Amino acid sequence: MSRIDSFKQALSEKRAVKIISGIDNFDVNRVKNVVIAAEQAGASAVDICADREIISMVRNMTDMPIFVSSIKPQELADAVALGADAIELGNFDALYKNGMSFNAEQVLNLVRETLNLINKEDVFFCVTIPGSIEISDQISMARKLEEWGIDLIQTEGHFSENNMSTGVKGLLDRAELTLANTIELSRNVEIPIMTATGINPTTASLAFASGASAIGCGSCVNKLDSEISMIAVAKSLVEIANRNVHHVPEMV
Repeated sequence: MSRIDSFKQALSEKRAVKIISGIDNFDVNRVKNVVIAAEQAGASAVDICADREIISMVRNMTDMPIFVSSIKPQELADAVALGADAIELGNFDALYKNGMSFNAEQVLNLVRETLNLINKEDVFFCVTIPGSIEISDQISMARKLEEWGIDLIQTEGHFSENNMSTGVKGLLDRAELTLANTIELSRNVEIPIMTATGINPTTASLAFASGASAIGCGSCVNKLDSEISMIAVAKSLVEIANRNVHHVPEMV
């Protein structure tokens, strides 16, 4: 089984866990710790930035499936040549803090441009649907991506550092929109869905209950101060996902 086939297997069993290093995380040591944590925990994949040196470093570190995220089509095409198993147009949530915003038309244009630069048969392609656009537009966008043969869509919620509740309520508040988006999209398209933004050991089971086949988990792991704590949280996420497993025939 190839690296990406192992991810597809987890996806088909609705237990895939992608640990996100960060689209804007260029700290080599922190990226290494995230990758080690993901591998030690038995995560399904790790998601890294589109930096050439970091891609090469991670490819030499692990046989895990590697997602490379960017909003630049050429960077995604280059990542395939550097050994990425999957590319992701998106992970916009990390960019909103810099004042950037994205609508459906902009994202679809970027997807189209990326498809023109790659051989789609050679790479697994995931696209993030901006969580801030109207749900009707999200559904239309998801249907278009499905027509184009995109392999996976990722949902997201709000980016906010203000007016957040504390404790469990705060965790649920942050995940509320991405969970709602997952429910709506899973009812309208057959393409698998990865739920991201605010997904952590408290909210992960809610993502799967909402119709997700995968979870994308970033800040609950990559913001931690030690490798040991990163591994512990990543293992917790994998354990939650494995309890959700839907058995299907093994891929060959």
